[in-house]
Amino acid sequence: MHDIRFIRDNPDAFDKALARRGLEPQAQRLIVLDEQRRTKILALETAQARRNAASKEIGEAKKNKDEEKARGLLSEVATLKESIPAMEAEEKKASKALDDALAEIPNLPLDEVPDGKDEKDNVEHHRFGAKRDYAFALKQHFDLGEALGQMDFETAAKLSGARFVVLKKGLARLERALGQFMLDVHTSEPHNYTEVSPPLLVRDDVMFGTAQLPKFEEDQFFALKWNLVNLAWKEGLDGEQEGDPMFEALGHEGVFRYFLNLLQGDRLSLIPTAEVPLTNLVRESIVEEAQLPMRFTACTPCFRAEAGAAGKDTRGMIRQHQFTKVELVSITTPEQSKDEHERMLACAEEVLKKLDLHYRVMTLSAGDMGFASQKTYDIEVWLPGQNMYREISSCSICGEFQARRMNARYRTKEGRAVRHVHTLNGSGVAVGRALIAVMETYQQADGSIAVPDALQGYMGGMKKIEK
Repeated sequence: MHDIRFIRDNPDAFDKALARRGLEPQAQRLIVLDEQRRTKILALETAQARRNAASKEIGEAKKNKDEEKARGLLSEVATLKESIPAMEAEEKKASKALDDALAEIPNLPLDEVPDGKDEKDNVEHHRFGAKRDYAFALKQHFDLGEALGQMDFETAAKLSGARFVVLKKGLARLERALGQFMLDVHTSEPHNYTEVSPPLLVRDDVMFGTAQLPKFEEDQFFALKWNLVNLAWKEGLDGEQEGDPMFEALGHEGVFRYFLNLLQGDRLSLIPTAEVPLTNLVRESIVEEAQLPMRFTACTPCFRAEAGAAGKDTRGMIRQHQFTKVELVSITTPEQSKDEHERMLACAEEVLKKLDLHYRVMTLSAGDMGFASQKTYDIEVWLPGQNMYREISSCSICGEFQARRMNARYRTKEGRAVRHVHTLNGSGVAVGRALIAVMETYQQADGSIAVPDALQGYMGGMKKIEK
């Protein structure tokens, strides 16, 4: 969420930054909405102040036995009391219009972010390791897993549909081992993240706080109470219609959607990433500066509808509706956040270094960054079976963008001022994609998978996964 005061004071800079994301100017439209809001606020405050002043004047008029003046003042107060609720409603409507408009606008890129429209304009930052040489024909992870009899997409489709997988035996254990290994890396020296086991279901306002809502609603999975959904369906399609003005105005589908909208206050979202609950740990609070930076990590299932990914990565585990990821979240002061971004990237890289996986780090262009990000590094791991780099971690600095949406603040050591915190998030790393990278990188000529040294202790000493 943006600060409307900044937009008022810097309209050209605001629009110029949006243009780097490929967006049309927005400052003037927002300023007009803000002026409308401020006009409504002024009118309301003026009416309230006059009501209060007139109420006091009534007492003075009666004290002076000026009944005519008292009657006039009583009439004025009565009129104001009648008009103020409508003025309050108008002020709320104007404020909501501005807030809704601001909520739809992405964060502004930092100056050092490279210009560009999409991933083709991303800039390589550095690499680790090198591509390995193999003396045999390489296979992709799904061919390897299915040949081992330990990766089953067909049964998963029977259970849940497309974009799910059933892992068994050694591969199931390897997935678990990777998550435990990553948590141990991040919670120990020198990373020192605090491990958290957060809820997997969260409220809409929590999703709004990290900017998954309202912009990306179609990419989320929601849990609704079935009895209420059933009521909406019944009222919408089977309810009494004759003479009902709601049905006459909205029709069957309209009434159904009306009731579904009422349910939004009761729905819960399945988390698309642990960034959502971890970042919101500081929502609606004021922390002391001495507590910052705060660093949290969690290994959780994640759920994404992948609504915008039709036809992409339809085979294999690259793009799943359910996957496991280790998340890193930092809460900092504005002065700490840029250094913390570099630190977070290094922490995520350390996982891949310990697994001896070749990767490169890319600085995303302004047109390729996520909605809430000011600057993003993507770590792309090399997948020999696919013969290409694939994203395995994305580390972003969000500035105060999410903090404003969450009302998350801190109290400074000097002056006791209250300011918005800065938030950062990153994958440390995606467990499913790490599994893919290990399988393809450590595949053997006979179709078995060698277990990396760093994971053997988590695998009960197992050195090879084989049929």
